[in-house]
Amino acid sequence: MKTMLPLLACALALHAAEPPPLWVYYSANLLVDKDAETMCARMREAAAAGYSAFTITDSKFGKLGEMDRRYFDNVAKVKRVAAENNIELIPMLYPVGWSESLLWHDPNLAEGLPVRDAPFVVRGGVAMLDTAPIPLDRWSWVDENMKPIENGFRCTDADGKNARFNKRIKVNPFRQYHISVDIRTENFRAEPEIKPLTQDGKMLNYTSLGVAPTQDWKTHHIIFNSLDNAEILLYFGVWGGSPGTIEWRNAKIEETAFVNLLRRDGAPLAVTGADGKPLKEGVDFEPLTDPRSGTVPWSGSFEVYHEPPQLRTKNLPDGTRLRVSFYHPVIIYSGSVMICISEPKTEDILRDHARRVHAAWGAKRYFMSHDEIRVLNWDKSCCDRNLSAGEILADNIAKCAAWIRDAAPGAEIYVWGDMFDPNHNAHKDYYLVRGDLAGSWKGLDKGIIAVPWAVEFADKSAAWYSSLGMRMVLAGYYDAPPARSLPWVEAAKKYPGVQAIMYTTWQDNFSDMKPFAETIHSAFH
Repeated sequence: MKTMLPLLACALALHAAEPPPLWVYYSANLLVDKDAETMCARMREAAAAGYSAFTITDSKFGKLGEMDRRYFDNVAKVKRVAAENNIELIPMLYPVGWSESLLWHDPNLAEGLPVRDAPFVVRGGVAMLDTAPIPLDRWSWVDENMKPIENGFRCTDADGKNARFNKRIKVNPFRQYHISVDIRTENFRAEPEIKPLTQDGKMLNYTSLGVAPTQDWKTHHIIFNSLDNAEILLYFGVWGGSPGTIEWRNAKIEETAFVNLLRRDGAPLAVTGADGKPLKEGVDFEPLTDPRSGTVPWSGSFEVYHEPPQLRTKNLPDGTRLRVSFYHPVIIYSGSVMICISEPKTEDILRDHARRVHAAWGAKRYFMSHDEIRVLNWDKSCCDRNLSAGEILADNIAKCAAWIRDAAPGAEIYVWGDMFDPNHNAHKDYYLVRGDLAGSWKGLDKGIIAVPWAVEFADKSAAWYSSLGMRMVLAGYYDAPPARSLPWVEAAKKYPGVQAIMYTTWQDNFSDMKPFAETIHSAFH
């Protein structure tokens, strides 16, 4: 036994000294001929730099049934150039989390937050919200570098400093709220935000305002759900400002209803009278839909705000009081909307998605894009299952892997690591997920390869997946200097089962592809 230990240590050292293969993450639009040519050029560059595989994502993968011959001609071209350069193509599918291409099939499949028993009163055949206005004329607190202007504040040269104002506000639980504010900027490059915070500091809004560094007065909007809160602390401002000037004016908050209204059995609309008796759609009130929900500028894409539809009644006298419950999605950052993975129709779409992607690519490996799932377990479809958020996700990931294996027997399967790692996102209090994501990893079998990507958790994430007996691909770069990814190299040396290290750019920056390869290889010798 003693004589074997030095040999084992030597074998591990030899393993650690060998750099794993290098991959490239690539986001394409193969509906555009020029983009297909660009991808071919990138593959040639990557092959020359020592890369062996491209994981390829394209929003069109979610709607392959609508693609024309030109699209599939570009697929064939990319496959041919990949083969000529010994580059393996690994298609990505199942964009669960950033679900717009899946919601293209049916925007009503978006995960919905509940509005419960909002009070309405009938006036002139239209049921209107019957809630008190919320004044924003006196602010509880203002940062000292915010100077008053008419109906608002100005901040100039808040270089690295906070520049905010806030007010504590009473809200009704589980209601939809609309906030608007006018913003003007001049050479201001920090990100202005609106933050409705709960009493324990949790965020209720993650929608980006989309303010340009220089713009004239423009009205910006957010929609949020109060969830189970009766009071919020409402912040406007900047956390870590920049040189330049930002001005805010005419801040408003109001309770609203039916903005991006969802209509499906798993996100039902319920209208009752004051006596609690249900009213019938088409009998007591006109059919209610929001024609702009999930359709602007294209199917599966949601606007932050638009004028909501009206609830028009039939033969109900003025003064009739109603209670209305419904569901609406929320937009995370610059457009992420989550699909409800508890809906049978969603499962049908995902199953078909796997078949179509394999028919197009015929690959030996596939990559599941379950990533940054920030809204989950709120609508009726989810709640009726009486499962935790982690259990719902575990069930979905296991089914998704099975659908790939049905479509492509023997294929290797990969998945982003964040939603299955308790060191990263698989925990409670994650964004607007109801409940705990712990246990999501129970849906992963040992035939699935994890792709952790947060370098700050490099050692912990690699240790976690190693403890589960899973292989890994380590996703590095992320538009930072190549040396920033060296913690992944240390993880690859320390833990077995690392199949590759992936050059991952969200900014389509391939100028560091060769330096990244050189940095990784040098670190192993």
